[in-house]
Amino acid sequence: MTVTDRTSPAAAPAPAADPAPLREAVHGEVIVPADPGYDRARRVYNALHDRRPAVVVRAADAGDVIAAVAFARDRGLPLAVRGGAHSVAGWGTCDDGVVIDLERMRGVRVDPVRRTARAEGGCTWADLNHATHAFGLATTGGVVSSTGIGGLTLGGGLGHLARRSGLTCDNLVSADVVTADATLLTCDAEHHPDLLWALRGGGGNFGVVTSFEYRLHRVPDILGGPAFYPLDTEVPRRYRELIAGSPPELNALLLFALGPPLPFLPERWHGRPLIGVLTCFSGPPEEDERVRAGLSSLGTVLGQHIGRMPYPVINTLFDELLPPGLCHYWKGAFNRELNDGTIETHVTFGQSIPSLESTTVIFPIDGACHRTTPEESAFAHRDAAYSTAFGASFRDPADTEANREWTRAYDRALRPHTMGAGYTNFMDADDQHRAPANYGTGFGRLRAVKRRYDPGNLFRLNHNIAP
Repeated sequence: MTVTDRTSPAAAPAPAADPAPLREAVHGEVIVPADPGYDRARRVYNALHDRRPAVVVRAADAGDVIAAVAFARDRGLPLAVRGGAHSVAGWGTCDDGVVIDLERMRGVRVDPVRRTARAEGGCTWADLNHATHAFGLATTGGVVSSTGIGGLTLGGGLGHLARRSGLTCDNLVSADVVTADATLLTCDAEHHPDLLWALRGGGGNFGVVTSFEYRLHRVPDILGGPAFYPLDTEVPRRYRELIAGSPPELNALLLFALGPPLPFLPERWHGRPLIGVLTCFSGPPEEDERVRAGLSSLGTVLGQHIGRMPYPVINTLFDELLPPGLCHYWKGAFNRELNDGTIETHVTFGQSIPSLESTTVIFPIDGACHRTTPEESAFAHRDAAYSTAFGASFRDPADTEANREWTRAYDRALRPHTMGAGYTNFMDADDQHRAPANYGTGFGRLRAVKRRYDPGNLFRLNHNIAP
């Protein structure tokens, strides 16, 4: 398969199999290059990936997904699955193959008595948060509201409630999956438990998940918002002490970024390197002042905007900074601790962050994340205390090589201080060789599940586990 990005001339699609049988079988839309809506249908969040699929199926239901999987399998075509289209590596599209777009499948049903929600595979976190918040409930979700629930859940799922409620995949209790033989399976603790285990962190290797059922938690509102500090090594050192001594209801992301043009940050700091902390405290309001005091102790506060808000709001605070259409090239790393070498590397590269949109984000993943074992979930790195997303986000595709090299240099400098692996959702396509390390101790078991449900590796456009 030829991979095309915006830095290369666009490739003409190969002659496709006749889409007429697919049109007859699908209730949703079947879009081919000659159709007026093709350019919109092929577009994904990361503008680096300017690919030209032979056909895009905008599925209306699980039946459409079954038809599209069978069509791609029977004709030997590459198959990409798209939920929110946020895949940094561009796995939600392909050249000359079939894209299953789940965007139309966005229904959510909340059971407030059982505290569960069943959401279709095309939902974003904005969809799920809106539906569950009406009942004062939530589950761990993404920090950009337009992120699809599918990719985030299948990769593990880092978010603001992780220390309190576990990763997103820890809260996955069942799923409906269309497998490579075009069969719809429901997996839970009693039915296909090996498949459910693999979906909890094994990525999109095993099929198309048409609906997810989540465990929910009581989260009506939170104390949250950003605070900014000077770029130095003392703030992260105090941050790690704050996290270590705080209850799991306190989640705080550590950021290395350029000062955003926000009204509460003095203008002289706009565009200058600094450190941010994005807080989400889901404990009782009477403890808010203690949380505020802890944040003030981290260093000189250059500006902050922290207050009580509905929980869904905290998952929208990156939205304006990271709209669709930017170019992204990222990496990931796990740390058992936020050691001094890691901190010094982040500060060094923080001084040369290439754009306002580029932000290093450190997620604490202790607390409830450590209560789930690798036997219960394919997310194996339960001995990690932090997961880091870092790399370049930028507007002009002409700047791709410079941004890639900056990110790769950052990655090389961090490696000696980390666990030698990273969160798969932060990895780009050129990290495919790192799959065994990134999936960790469960890799052999994941391969066995892959052989059972997808022996021909139809679902290979992902952080792939070859059967």
